[in-house]
Amino acid sequence: MSPHTRLVRLTALGATTALALTACGGQAASDSGSDDAPQGVVSKAAAKKIADHYEEVNNKANAAQDEKLLGTVEAGQVYAMDKATYTLFATWPKKEQKAYTKPFSYRDREYVIPEKGTATWFAVRAKSSENSENSVLLVFDKVGGTYKMVLSLWADGEEPPKPALDRHGLAEAVDPGTKVGKLAPSEIGAAYADFLETGGKKKGKALTSTEPVENAGKTYQRSSTEGAAGGKATERFFAKTPADPSVYALRTADGGVLALFPAAHKQESLLKESYRSIADLVPNDEQSALGATRGALITDVFEGQGLAELTPKSARITAVDFQHVDAR
Repeated sequence: MSPHTRLVRLTALGATTALALTACGGQAASDSGSDDAPQGVVSKAAAKKIADHYEEVNNKANAAQDEKLLGTVEAGQVYAMDKATYTLFATWPKKEQKAYTKPFSYRDREYVIPEKGTATWFAVRAKSSENSENSVLLVFDKVGGTYKMVLSLWADGEEPPKPALDRHGLAEAVDPGTKVGKLAPSEIGAAYADFLETGGKKKGKALTSTEPVENAGKTYQRSSTEGAAGGKATERFFAKTPADPSVYALRTADGGVLALFPAAHKQESLLKESYRSIADLVPNDEQSALGATRGALITDVFEGQGLAELTPKSARITAVDFQHVDAR
């Protein structure tokens, strides 16, 4: 995923799909060669080679919006999001198109590699040549026998805690189904979606209040009270199964767990019955590019990913990103 990717962040204003109404018409993993030293999922040298290859191919694919080429190095949630990015590329201003296709590189890399046999994946913590302030966590997992990048989370003003490393420099992978306090890493996505669906009245109660969670709650409140199209349509959010439900978790140096999780939801805008004989909801350029047509109902689909820090006392979501992937 390029650092230029235009990901939609849910804010107090909600998802950024507009609706118009018209009249009808840490330390690198060890490469120790000692026979008794545990081996990583991959060696540091192999991890570097995989990340280098991803960087090279991703730049070429972005320049041409080549979905097939991108699929040779990406999979899972990131690939679902980036394919939609290519679809929407033509709707962007020329300045943003130029910035997106500019080559980039990942710098100051730290390879976070679990012990072989405990996981199939490894992570890379780095900074981008296009963003020297915030770090990114990239997860590479084996898909069809090839390592591909499956999640890419940028720290949004709050750097994630350092991973715990053993004396061989290897990280500790955590089973996503293992509860840490009130929630397991695999439950974080559903708890977040509950804030969009209910304002956090159900599964969301287990989440600590953070900016991403507060923004999701504000989105729910706005949609519930204001609706869409100037109040002439209702607006509701529904959780959906992510394109790839895989969750990745690491033990942190402070004893907690860092979870990288997928998330997805639908946004349904429905014209109120009293207006259906005289008006239509009209898709904007982005919705039209994704397939929406004018009518009484427009359903938007968003795929996303998030970063959470779990301890026995708290479940803190520190970053979320969403991409508009479909509209009907």
